[in-house]
Amino acid sequence: MSAVKVMLWMCALFCLFLIAKAQSIRDDSNNFARQIELQSMRVDCKVASRFAHTVMTSRALNTANTSQEIFFEVDLPKTAFITNFSIEIENRIYVSEVKEKEQARQKYESAVTSGQTAGLVKASGRHMEKFSVSVNIAAQSSVTFTLTYEELLQRRLGSYEIMIGVRPKQLVQNFEIVVDIYEPKGIAFVDVNGTFITNELLPLVKKTVTDKKAHVYFSPTLDQQKKCSNCEATLIDGDLFIKYDVNHGQDIGEIQIVNGYFVHFFAPDGLPQMPKNVVFVIDRSGSMMGKKMKQTREALMTILSELHEDDYFGLVMFDDAIEAWRPSLSKATPENVTEAKEYVQTINARSMTDINKGILYAVDMLTSEKSDSFPNMSMIILLTDGQPSSGEQDLSKIQENVRNAINGSMSLFCLGFGYDLDYILLDTLAKQNDGLARRVYEASDAALQLQGFYEEVATPLLIEVNLNYPDHAVTDVTQSHFRQFFKGSEIVVAGRLQELEIDTFPTEVSANGLEDQFVMQGVAIAEEWDSVFPEQEYIFGDFIERLWAYLTIQQLLDKREKCSPEDKENTTAEALSLSLRYNFVTPLTSMVVTKPQAEDEETLVADKLTEEQREDITQVGMNVGAPPQLTGTSQHLRQYFQRPLLGGTASKRMLTPSYLVDGDPHFIIELPDQNDALCFNIDDKPGTIFNLVRDPLTGIMVNGQIIGDKKIIPGSKLHTYFDRFGIADEKLGIRLMVSTKEIWLSEGGKQTKFSWTNKRTIKRLNMDLQVIKDRSLTVTLRNSVKFLIILHKIWQQHPYHQDYLGFYTLDSHQLSHDVHGLLGQFYQGVNFEVSDLFPGKDADKQDAVMFVKRNKLTVTRGWKRDFRQDVKNGDDVPCWFIHNNGTGLIDGVHTDYIVSGLFKTI
Repeated sequence: MSAVKVMLWMCALFCLFLIAKAQSIRDDSNNFARQIELQSMRVDCKVASRFAHTVMTSRALNTANTSQEIFFEVDLPKTAFITNFSIEIENRIYVSEVKEKEQARQKYESAVTSGQTAGLVKASGRHMEKFSVSVNIAAQSSVTFTLTYEELLQRRLGSYEIMIGVRPKQLVQNFEIVVDIYEPKGIAFVDVNGTFITNELLPLVKKTVTDKKAHVYFSPTLDQQKKCSNCEATLIDGDLFIKYDVNHGQDIGEIQIVNGYFVHFFAPDGLPQMPKNVVFVIDRSGSMMGKKMKQTREALMTILSELHEDDYFGLVMFDDAIEAWRPSLSKATPENVTEAKEYVQTINARSMTDINKGILYAVDMLTSEKSDSFPNMSMIILLTDGQPSSGEQDLSKIQENVRNAINGSMSLFCLGFGYDLDYILLDTLAKQNDGLARRVYEASDAALQLQGFYEEVATPLLIEVNLNYPDHAVTDVTQSHFRQFFKGSEIVVAGRLQELEIDTFPTEVSANGLEDQFVMQGVAIAEEWDSVFPEQEYIFGDFIERLWAYLTIQQLLDKREKCSPEDKENTTAEALSLSLRYNFVTPLTSMVVTKPQAEDEETLVADKLTEEQREDITQVGMNVGAPPQLTGTSQHLRQYFQRPLLGGTASKRMLTPSYLVDGDPHFIIELPDQNDALCFNIDDKPGTIFNLVRDPLTGIMVNGQIIGDKKIIPGSKLHTYFDRFGIADEKLGIRLMVSTKEIWLSEGGKQTKFSWTNKRTIKRLNMDLQVIKDRSLTVTLRNSVKFLIILHKIWQQHPYHQDYLGFYTLDSHQLSHDVHGLLGQFYQGVNFEVSDLFPGKDADKQDAVMFVKRNKLTVTRGWKRDFRQDVKNGDDVPCWFIHNNGTGLIDGVHTDYIVSGLFKTI
């Protein structure tokens, strides 16, 4: 009996030891994430007369005993221009420079040529753009990041909106959001809400509103930031929204003169609504099938209900044929609206896409009805999800046809549904015809997005609006003629004074309203801000001058779509000159950041995302002639992979693209330019041979054969692994067979056998081999590729598992663009977009929607392992997992890559 007790005690002690050891490993992992201490994060936003100036500052401390990679990541509105960025380390400040895009590209390429790892630090989300940069910080050292951006707030549906993205990913010792709003005409209301504002955090949002000022302050303590009392997860993860409006009178509007510049805000209150003619042009091509068409029908049902009874409307459906609900416009009587709704319910997706014919039909419908009995205000609202695939498909010809047909007589508003469309075409069509374009994101709220857009243009108040100023008093005035003015919006005009001493000038606004000519006159008088806000010594800089520059640049960029090639060159040069003068990062400029590295300095380039780069999610960030851009993951999903990259080995690993297969077999595509990774598994029967790499031009080929476990663990699936690889260079006559037991080299008819049990280096004319005992084989084929094969040794008495191999591509840049295979197809890169995070089947993992290679996939956030640095344990690689043997990510299906032998192509 005593012997049994001793054995039980020994077993208990042994179990306790194992539990303690496991706990130690987990604790080390948690400590690894906590070694970066976020000491402070402050967002300071000042708004003066709708012009917002935001400074985001973050300070982090590396508490580890080794250097760490620290990330700074900020979401900023798409409409904002970055104006400055700096990094401060050990009292040395690295300040960015805004340069002409070509100069920035040359500096970037120079950095690449000299061996520095240059990269772009910007990406786009649904409503925001992302600025992201990282630096390697020495042990016990700190870094301070500061980013500044500016924007002119636009009035939509009766309010201005400030949107601040805050995602610190961890607890912050000193967290602050400070927003100050200064409006000389008086503030009507201020509303504050946020996606992360819980009932517990709501009382911490301090809002103070006086006549002309508003102050919002939010600063939770460490404990208040926590999701739970005994955890380290943070509640601060989302967007803060501040909506406000100013007092609007029934007068000429608000005119301010400061330091030789003026701005005129025109949004009169109390004007009667004008009736309108509107034709809805709806794409019913095959790609609209399913949810898109269902959401379009839902939105149209609501929109038809909101038509004013004095409005006239029409419905035009198009695919490769045109179908109209009625051949002419109908008045929006209850009876007509009911019949239109019944028709809408019958709309179904059908065939191809003839955008040209659909728009021209709507133009004919509107122009043929012109008479005194019809309203003067006419508009077309186009909704499409595709590119022209039928009828006229020449984009420039479509633009010319539409512009000539409309001839300034109506406005064209374009809505692009989803991702697989030519957004640039829609944007250009709208700008050339006094409208605007919007993307409708393919999501559960798509119907609400459509309705929201219609609300913005549903109520015209004035048409042909002209704001007139005396030529002798002002110059360099921004756009002062507007086709229409809608309820809830605002017209903004800015300009320079001819002489700095001018402090007053007359102004006039004329337009056509509901009943007769609308004319208002007034006098602009300079008012010292010191008298308006006597207790506020400093707001920020010459804000009206910068507002003028911002607005001028935006309008010059839009004007380029309308003018001749000669005028376009001059317009571009003017916009570029202003961008450089005011240090704005615009589509014509880039911000060059020289950041410190452990051994050298690294050059990074931040660009402003253009609509062309948003045109197709599968091409986001691939700006021809510019450095590759950080894309791939929408702003609210980045949290799931950022923190694991804080470690030194992980950051070094992600400096260059990696393409590998290891484990079960887990294929991993690491993409440093997108700061993310993709992964998928391949399941098939043991003995199957797959082609991993094949380049018909260089003759390089890699095949691999899988094996299974010795036997299947009861209740689990069969696991497979690679145990043999065949590497061939057919042009050089080289074949290399690598198995878990031995290595065979065939060259020039001679065969040589090597063992894993000895360390050795073999140098041949066309090939180098380096064997590290029982660990790895590095294969270098001269002037072509470099591969690493890792040997995983398993305890021979293990009841289930056996030895297997991992395959890593270290260098593939000499391979041709025709390279393919399960791994090779990714050597030229892959572009993707991830959005719409939602709970997955696994409670511990999140699912999301991925758009890649024109496919929409459900993917899961997970982890795979890279064993290059640590052959025994591996480094965790956070990645988006593509299910079903990589279907939708790989070209074709996995069985297309099965071959009949290690050195066979079929």
